[in-house]
Order: sequence, then C-alpha cells, then structure tokens
Amino acid sequence: MQLRVFGRTGLQLSVLGFGCGAVGGLMVRGDPVDQERTIARAIAAGVNYFDTAVQYGDGESERNLGRVLQRLKPANAVVGTKVRLQPDAFGRVAEAVATSLEGSLARLGLEQVDIFHLHNPITVSGGGSTLSVQQALGDVVPAFERLRQQGKIRFLGITAVGDTAALREVIDSRAFDSAQVVYNMLNPSAAEALPQSYPAQDYGRLFDHTAAAGTGVVGIRVLAGGALSGSQARHPIASPPPEPIGSAMSYDADVLRARRLMPLVDEGFATSLTEAATRFALAHPAIGTILVGIATPQQFEDALAAAEKGPLPRAALERLATLRQAFSGEAR
Repeated sequence: MQLRVFGRTGLQLSVLGFGCGAVGGLMVRGDPVDQERTIARAIAAGVNYFDTAVQYGDGESERNLGRVLQRLKPANAVVGTKVRLQPDAFGRVAEAVATSLEGSLARLGLEQVDIFHLHNPITVSGGGSTLSVQQALGDVVPAFERLRQQGKIRFLGITAVGDTAALREVIDSRAFDSAQVVYNMLNPSAAEALPQSYPAQDYGRLFDHTAAAGTGVVGIRVLAGGALSGSQARHPIASPPPEPIGSAMSYDADVLRARRLMPLVDEGFATSLTEAATRFALAHPAIGTILVGIATPQQFEDALAAAEKGPLPRAALERLATLRQAFSGEAR
C-alpha cells in the first residue's frame, strides 16, 4: 500500500483510508464478525487511516471501531473523528467541543485521536447548522487548540463543505492541518476549472489552497455517495441515498450522469465505474488519502484492488474530461 505524506503534519497515510461512515454502513450496522475481519484485512494490506464520527450511527461507528482496534491492537493506526456542533451550542463552543471529544475518546477506547475534524458546513456568514468563518476561526480553533495542548488531539481538521469562498478563507488561515474535500469524477472542481454552466458546486480549485497552506487532504465522496457505481440499488445495511454534497441535487441525477461515464469501462480504462472513480481520486497529487464507503467485506476488497492498480492513466483522465463536457448547461 502506497503511503503519502499528509500535508505539514509529518504523518504518512495509506492512499486508501478506511471509511467508517453511515453511507456504506459496515461499521454502523454491519455484523461484528465482518467488521473485525474487514479491518484486520485492511491492516494486513497496509491501510493505516481510520475515519469515523459521532454522527455515524449516533456513536455506533466509534464504538465498533474502538472495539475492533482494541482487539487487533495495530501498531500504526491513525484515527480521525469529528464533532458536529448543534445550533444551541454555538454560544458555548469550547464546552460543547470538549464534551463531544470526551465521548468520542470513551467510545474509541483512546486517550488521544490523531485528527479531530469539525463536521459542520462552513459558510461566509453562518446560519442554521452552518458555522461562519468567524465562528470557525474565532471559536472552534481556540477550543481545538486547547484540546491539543491537553494532549487529547494531535491535529486539527475541517470537513470542507459549505461556501467555497468561506472554505478558501479558512484553509488559507493555516489554522487547520487537515481538510476533507469533495472530489470525484462528477465534480473535479477542487482540482480544475469546471466547464461553463456545469451542474455542480464549484470548489474553485481548492487544492491550490490546501497545497499553499500545507493542509493534508482527505478525499471524500469519491463514489458520490454510491452514485458512481452507476446503480440506484443500495445494500440493505447502507444508508438511504445521501443528501447531495457538491454534485447534483438528487441522487438519481448523479446516477444517470455516472452511467454516461461508462465509456471508461467499455474502452478498457477500468473494469467498473467504482474502480475508475477510486483510481481517479488517487490520480491527483494533492490527495493524501481517500475514503470509500463500504457495506461489505467484498466492497473493501474491490476498493483495495482498485487502489493497488494505481491512478488512472492520463489517457483515461482526458477521455473523462471529454465525457464530462456533455454535462455543461444541464440543470443541477
């Protein structure tokens, strides 16, 4: 398993991380035997980054990950979790962040997490469940730094969803060491300019900003919540189709566009759309590690096999760009 240096942290993360989220569902609703067997397989294959959050099954993902890691005791596991602040806690951020982390540490069976991510969207002026740039930098960062000084977290992170301008400002501040960035075949705008009138949120070459700031990048929504399988079917333990992040306004629209990328498979660049999507994400040097939601041990094996094939070749990326041009002008 290839390792990549993760921004300015000095960490070396496996290019394929282990996503413990609710979309795939293995670590939330899966069989405990499958959970342990799959994580053991991941560790044996060289995977060293495990990503979870309180929101994944109301703590179930953290409990299950903690149970398995306590049993397996891997020597080099890097664990990231997250805090999502509720609007009624915006006036007491430091207390709410500390309370959330204490709960996460207890469920994980750890004294320290390696990366602690803010899970709220960040917008210019805030509102609803989103945090403003000022709240993120003025309230959350000091709370996170206090926990770092106490030895309870090593690195600070954000989930880079919300307003593009706000995300750029927060990343440019260099306050956060890690950013989880939406990047997939349907929306590559974190890396490149989108065609005119393209039906997706424009992340405005966010990778230019993470690179300048020395921020490590965790690639998220690599499969667009499962849409880049090209199938509307969901595994029984997977979540319902997720809310759109950065792509179409409906899951079905993402699936239909994904199917229009099938020439990548038909022309021999990959054996499946999911393989193509996984290898696409790995092709960008800004990516430190990617997360692929999994419901079954076999889905992990598929992700591993794709990662081991390496990034898509340039010819595939050029073909993909041509196919995506056809999306311009369509309704999001």
